[in-house]
Amino acid sequence: MQLTLWSYEGPPHVGALRVAASMTGVHCVLHAPQGDTYADLLFTMIERRPARPPVTYTTFSARHLSRDTAELVRETVAAAYERYQPQALLVGDSCTAELLQDQPADLARGMDLPVPVIGLELSAYARKEDFGASEAFYQLVRAMVDERAAGAEARSAGEAPRANILGPTSLGFRCRDDVQEVAKLLEMLGVEVNAVAPLGASPDDLRRIPDADLNICLYPEVARAACEWLQRRLRQPMITTVPLGLGATRDFLREVGEALGIDPSAALEQATARMAWYSRSVDSNYLTGKRVFIFGDATHAVAAARIASEELGFRVVGLGTYAREQAREVRQAAKAYGVEPLITDDYLEVEQAASEAAPELVLGTQMERHIAKRLGVPCAVISAPAHVQDFPARYAPNMGLEGANVIFDTWVHPLMMGLEEHLLGMFREDFEFSDEAPSHVEAAGAPAGAGGSGEDADTATVAVEVEDGAEVRWTPEAEAELKKIPFFVRGKARRNTERFAADRGIATITVETIYDAKAHFSR
Repeated sequence: MQLTLWSYEGPPHVGALRVAASMTGVHCVLHAPQGDTYADLLFTMIERRPARPPVTYTTFSARHLSRDTAELVRETVAAAYERYQPQALLVGDSCTAELLQDQPADLARGMDLPVPVIGLELSAYARKEDFGASEAFYQLVRAMVDERAAGAEARSAGEAPRANILGPTSLGFRCRDDVQEVAKLLEMLGVEVNAVAPLGASPDDLRRIPDADLNICLYPEVARAACEWLQRRLRQPMITTVPLGLGATRDFLREVGEALGIDPSAALEQATARMAWYSRSVDSNYLTGKRVFIFGDATHAVAAARIASEELGFRVVGLGTYAREQAREVRQAAKAYGVEPLITDDYLEVEQAASEAAPELVLGTQMERHIAKRLGVPCAVISAPAHVQDFPARYAPNMGLEGANVIFDTWVHPLMMGLEEHLLGMFREDFEFSDEAPSHVEAAGAPAGAGGSGEDADTATVAVEVEDGAEVRWTPEAEAELKKIPFFVRGKARRNTERFAADRGIATITVETIYDAKAHFSR
């Protein structure tokens, strides 16, 4: 146990509550003292649910410890079943109640209730929230699938293939909208959604899992154990690519197509996003090489590193996770980007690592938002744990094609906000931006060389003579590229490029020369 001001994960029973709160027809009975009932606020305050989560606490106090607390468990289970009439009961204990060793799940099973009773053995002092969610979902899937005696239902010839989407939960990062985006991707391939679980699922939906042709492990932190069991038990293929970012979305389409024997070519042709265009545009080159520090759950952290490096041209200077169960994937990714992996759940270590990395952008959890604010660095939240502002009322997926656009806007806008000041700083010494230079209004009728926003007359021709007498020529392609640069800095860009070319003996300026010069002067 560790006393701390901040925790990336709660105890494992909070993970079990997330699964129960995600489903319908499932109720959780938790053997816990009064102080362990705080988890309700996570759902009603942060996720803004209209109702409290489906959980009943035994809420024992000191006076109960003088008598049989096991009887209190039986009374609570009976009252919860009578009041809520669930289709399945999850029964476990909190970290405090685990010390009493009352075995609440065994007590509940001994009551011969007419619904499945799933016990939660969560090892509260060795495990954390993600494990609790994974274990609760795994036990629910096993119980419901094993209960169904028959195998998959018979399918008629020509019927569309089906897929299960497994892993999205309450309090997960953008899960509600991600599911819709993934369903759209499957529709592009002609694949129907058989079941989504645990988010929005009932026990009957879990019983229908065998009817699908494959399982999509959308959130490995929650669904991997269940997906691996279904792969062994039912021989259902498991899709492991998580469609975060444009490249991973295309990989996802290929993996699903290969697993089902579907040609994904038509879907891949449609798999475009505005993010790809902007990432190739002139404006986005101002962002090339930006230093980014990434920390979060393993799935989102690894995906963010790929997007940052391959799709936005950022430089990954830090990568880590608080999820020790998925540390291997983060270590592999960190090695690929040439950085030391940071595997810790101590926010102070994360703050120190972020400070030493000197990033220009931080991508992380709600805690990294606070860290970045102290460091004076822009930040975007990419992973749970998150606060209320990252459970938006609007449609804001992170996965799929629209998710790629949302990611671009969310990550890039914090960097663009300071672009105006950045430009003023770059051109502070330029005569066009000096205090004595006339405004564009005053210079409206003035000749081009008299200041204002126009280019100098002696730089408007294709062949020009620079200060030291050397002559350089501009190719038509380079001239066309130059015209894409905003007018108010075009003259400066032209002069810098010509000076760069003259200093290096380059006689003809091409498009490549423009960007080489930009990179040189940006340093």
